[in-house]
Amino acid sequence: MAANGARCEQRQKRAGAKGKQNGKSADLSIRERRQKDKEKRMSLVLWRKPVTTLHYFLLETLIKLKEWTLKLWQRRGTVFLILVLCSLFSIAYSTEGRHQHYVQYLEKRFLWCAYWVGLGILSSVGLGTGLHTFLLYLGPHIASVTLAAYECGSTDFPEPPYPDQIVCPQGEVEDSISLFSIMSKVRLEACMWGAGTAIGELPPYFMARAARQSGADPDDEDYEEFEEMLEQAEGAQDFVTRAKLGVQHLVQKVGFFGILTCASIPNPLFDLAGITCGHFLVPFWTFFGATLIGKAIIKMHIQKLFVIMTFSKHIVEQMVSLIGSVPRVGPALQKPFSQYLEAQRNKLHHAGGSAPADENWLSWVFEKVVLVMVCYFVISIVNSMAQSYAKRLQQLRHSEEKTK
Repeated sequence: MAANGARCEQRQKRAGAKGKQNGKSADLSIRERRQKDKEKRMSLVLWRKPVTTLHYFLLETLIKLKEWTLKLWQRRGTVFLILVLCSLFSIAYSTEGRHQHYVQYLEKRFLWCAYWVGLGILSSVGLGTGLHTFLLYLGPHIASVTLAAYECGSTDFPEPPYPDQIVCPQGEVEDSISLFSIMSKVRLEACMWGAGTAIGELPPYFMARAARQSGADPDDEDYEEFEEMLEQAEGAQDFVTRAKLGVQHLVQKVGFFGILTCASIPNPLFDLAGITCGHFLVPFWTFFGATLIGKAIIKMHIQKLFVIMTFSKHIVEQMVSLIGSVPRVGPALQKPFSQYLEAQRNKLHHAGGSAPADENWLSWVFEKVVLVMVCYFVISIVNSMAQSYAKRLQQLRHSEEKTK
């Protein structure tokens, strides 16, 4: 009897070991299949398969429009209320009266804030490669205000033409300008841009939260990588995985202040914080409140202070002189920088001043860099949406194979 029992136990152990091996091999085959599917999708880009990419992009656009239309219909009460408010504002806007002064002021402020919020959303929402709107728009705006403030000796620029064009105020002004006066001048647009970046972090949070509550497999590669990372947490060796796990542990254990810390510093892994908060069902206002405070207040003041200090008058003069000290090419490089700064100073002191006829090559290069980055951003959106449709087709094919 004892011998028979021992044999049964050995058979059960062998069967268990075989089951584990079969499970591991099945997991490996699934991962290999996902990796192959991902490689196929990544090859679907405009410069390799332009016709297929554009075709898939249009189909994915139609699917997204249908989904958004259904979501709006489900929230038709809110949509109707927004339409009523827009109609009332339109009536107030078109009716003559004393209120027009306030309406125009509100319109100007609303459009200015919406512009920077929109740029902030584009910077972090995850469309394509993301548009680096701080480097392309907000940073240059703060730099131009800083240079103008030191040249004019004041931040009280006449409106209009500010903010479309910066012109020095007429009459006597104070020669001294403080760091805090420049910071207060650009505070609104900087905070609005930061608020936009906080809004752009919401999609990963909502996606992970909905997936956790429903138990469904979400159509998102970042979330799949997050789940794989949690499964392989003990055997993590590379620096990137350990950094991701560090962010995940900080957010999960510290909560509000952990999210605030991650949002307050330049952090390329913050998408993981949103996915972590959604996966562990962190309350919405805990996540969004900490993200908004961190990005729109703390982080924006750090970035703003850095740009203002970098473009302060004495720092810029030192940078131009350092460029001139470079052997051989220094004087040739220093000349266009000096000409550009001189042209900007001349424009500040002429209310109707326009760009000089011989446009400086620095401004020409910057305009072309902005154009190239915007074009690449649009192309990356087309590629990303085409790859999303390709993933739909792959999932449909795999589900059909399972049913057979």
